Amino acid sequence: MDAAYSEVSDGVFRAGELTRGPWHPDHQHAGPPSALICRAIERVAAKDGLTHLGRLTVNLLRPAPIGECRVEVAADYTGRNAGHFSGRLTAQDKDIARFTALMQREEYSPIPDGTPGHPPPQAPKPPDQSPVVKIPMAELRSGYGNLVENRIAAGRFFHGPSAAWFRMNHPLVEGEHPSPYQRVAVAGDSGNGVSAALDFAKYVFINCDLTINLFRRPEGEWICLEARTLLGGNSCGLAESALYDEKGLIGRATQSLAIRLR
Repeated sequence: MDAAYSEVSDGVFRAGELTRGPWHPDHQHAGPPSALICRAIERVAAKDGLTHLGRLTVNLLRPAPIGECRVEVAADYTGRNAGHFSGRLTAQDKDIARFTALMQREEYSPIPDGTPGHPPPQAPKPPDQSPVVKIPMAELRSGYGNLVENRIAAGRFFHGPSAAWFRMNHPLVEGEHPSPYQRVAVAGDSGNGVSAALDFAKYVFINCDLTINLFRRPEGEWICLEARTLLGGNSCGLAESALYDEKGLIGRATQSLAIRLR
């Protein structure tokens, strides 16, 4: 299948091998299901004219199996400027993830020249000046490393703070063109891998959640994560990523980490 998912029926999808993550061959990487959640939220919010994803928080309850899954979304509140949404991702009759989101109404509002913080900062290097790299796990089997193309803008994968560009090589859902927000969600869950400081052969550092905050609409196919991992010495950690498109900063992503010896 030349896509991460095929749509079985309304709200029901079948995950293919392009969703496979690094921790278990039968489990999805959390990026694709987060993007599938984003897709569902965008569609519901658009009915009320809410078109900008200001925040997405995904609480990851258990691994998402490769196979059939369902996304359910409810509007908790919609107003003049914003709407709050929540829902869940289920598979095999179990809750896989619970999520909340803030969608905002967009209007043209130019920023005066000289305003502090504007224009926003740029990524360390543009994608056309960044060498092509492979996620280290990508050679082991087909999966998420084949879904995306990577170019390194600073540092090295699995060697502490670094920056990497992501571009989707395949559609999220069969027959569809992914939205800019879906592209961010696919990439945003990779901060703890981009900036991993611990030996992957000795440690597991799985994220328990993902929060993405965006202050403007992403543009283009490329998304950059400038990421670092912070370790507390108590089996807990935090991965934080500055998010960029080719025009500059668009927001941030954070992941709470559970760290264990293998």
